[in-house]
Amino acid sequence: MELRQLEYFVAVVEEANFTRAAERLHVAQPGVSAQVKRLERELGQELLDRSGRTVRLTDAGRAVLPHAYAALASVQSTRDAVDALNGLVRGSVSVGMVTACASADLTDLLSRLHNKHPGLDISLAEDDSRSLLAGVLDGTFDI
Repeated sequence: MELRQLEYFVAVVEEANFTRAAERLHVAQPGVSAQVKRLERELGQELLDRSGRTVRLTDAGRAVLPHAYAALASVQSTRDAVDALNGLVRGSVSVGMVTACASADLTDLLSRLHNKHPGLDISLAEDDSRSLLAGVLDGTFDI
């Protein structure tokens, strides 16, 4: 079993579609299909129901998915631990701000943060205050 197979499987599940998963992963769709099929052959079970317009998990797929997430998270934690030893900060920060309240100070702050920590993925979204608060509460936004 290869990590790539698990990564592709998770992407297909999250996107509910092989083509969108391939686009997200920046690979060709036949490659995603082939890797998932290889994983299914190795496990001896179909993990995905491909009969409808969207791809759905089979019972076996539902059993495998949490383990796939755990394996991928473990690999990322390993990378993060080594990066931390080297002083490299990785991760993501999602910032929400009220529509039409852009400020040069915020732009400058985010730019300096990115320059100091280039391994950090920073996203900025605009919305109304009610949606932003909901986003902070549900984890969509960090700030």
